[in-house]
Amino acid sequence: MEDTRPANPPDGPEDLDQAAAVFAGVRPRLYGIAYRMLGSAVEAEDLVQDVWLRWQAYDRAAVTDPAAFLATVTTRLAINALQSARARRETYVGPWLPEPVDTTADPHLGAERGEALGLAILLLLERLSPTERAAYVLREAFDYPYRRIADIVQVSEAGVRQLVSRARKHLASERRAPVTAAKQRRLLTAFVAAARAGDLAALEEILAADVISYSDGGGAVRASRIPVVGVDHVAKYLRAFADRFWIGVEVEDTTVNGQAAALLRRDGDVFAVLTVEVSEQGIDQVLWMMNPDKLTAVSAAA
Repeated sequence: MEDTRPANPPDGPEDLDQAAAVFAGVRPRLYGIAYRMLGSAVEAEDLVQDVWLRWQAYDRAAVTDPAAFLATVTTRLAINALQSARARRETYVGPWLPEPVDTTADPHLGAERGEALGLAILLLLERLSPTERAAYVLREAFDYPYRRIADIVQVSEAGVRQLVSRARKHLASERRAPVTAAKQRRLLTAFVAAARAGDLAALEEILAADVISYSDGGGAVRASRIPVVGVDHVAKYLRAFADRFWIGVEVEDTTVNGQAAALLRRDGDVFAVLTVEVSEQGIDQVLWMMNPDKLTAVSAAA
């Protein structure tokens, strides 16, 4: 396993140009790893920038496989970053949701494999340990061999297999079988229409019995600070604020994190991203991202 400690690199302009070219070639994968680990576009960008600075300062002549080396550095930094991020999230105001990214504007993010990218999956990944999450992401999203993952996370190959197996079982126990993308978009469209109209009967028809609505306002905007649970509560909750929330709102269909979503605009500005998680039982989760700090990536793309 290669040492990730910095050394004194050659610092000629040609060498740095080559280093930049190598880094640019693997940057989409590095960002994909970092984002899936952290659930934050901003934090992922900062982490990848840190990897670039370390790559500049490293003795690159000693690296035989730059792509593998950079993926290792990225993953290990992400494990450390996730540990500190979780401490901050314990004091987060209201439900914490992953920061959405516009995958139509960043096709590389889901280009290799779309696994571990949906907002509901990222929310479930929060329940895994950082090392367990890293093993799952590298295996399921990027198809890394178990032996390579073992080198990266510094666990035995048998241990990695156990980590991935445990993560798969946990996610399977918490998640129903997903439906087609077409059905997910169709129910999202129906949900927006019903919520906008405050149509209680229509909402009850498309919501699963145990549906949960999460609203992430981060304390910066008005949003429910606890999840709303159950079809009756969610439907009545949506009806209660329909005549105020939707005034002057324009709805734009888009794709975030590889799934159908709606951008909600008022006076031309995106103030919310809405998506739903759907199973054969109906809409299982409603995810409202309203924290302005987490709308930067989708707003810029829009």
